[in-house]
Amino acid sequence: MSDVAIQKTKKITKSELLEDLRLNCGECCKSCELHLTRNNIVFADGNPETASVVLIGEAPGENEDLQGIPFVGRAGKLLNDFLAKAGLNRENDLYIINTVKCRPPKNRVPTDAEKEACRDILNSQVEIIDPKIILLCGATALKSFIKAPMPISKIRGEFLEIELNCKKYKAMPIFHPSYLLRNHSLEPNSPRDLMLKDLTKVKNLI
Repeated sequence: MSDVAIQKTKKITKSELLEDLRLNCGECCKSCELHLTRNNIVFADGNPETASVVLIGEAPGENEDLQGIPFVGRAGKLLNDFLAKAGLNRENDLYIINTVKCRPPKNRVPTDAEKEACRDILNSQVEIIDPKIILLCGATALKSFIKAPMPISKIRGEFLEIELNCKKYKAMPIFHPSYLLRNHSLEPNSPRDLMLKDLTKVKNLI
């Protein structure tokens, strides 16, 4: 078999598709002003070949901007604790991204225009992973996909349907771990208790 024939029959992996997307991300991430103050593009974290859950957060923070990896600061460590307690493996079960790839100055909430500048990349990431469920982590991620007036405290833990690139996905809003850093109670129906229940529900689904 010729080299050309081998190339035609070779299956392109999710990792290869995402690497191509990442390499093209540099120019796309210059379409808004966030690139002027960032240190690194924060593309994603997780194993594309095994992930069945895509978690979408708000935006990179200081630690994420320095390391180029999402959810590695205090909130990320707390997220890891909850994932482990629910029986989810961050390295294998999840593919983690944010609504924007660059850190907003002073960790402010990204604007609609900034999120829109990154939307095609985000949509492509989700399409390549093709997850069983999408976790909308925090109010910013929720509002990016669900035009609902209800606060996340009223809608978290529910299975919703969102459409990306003409395909429908099952999604669940969950609390952002930064919110849980301010809420330490472990009492029944406290935010931390509800977070664990929601992630356990996801574990049972996948």
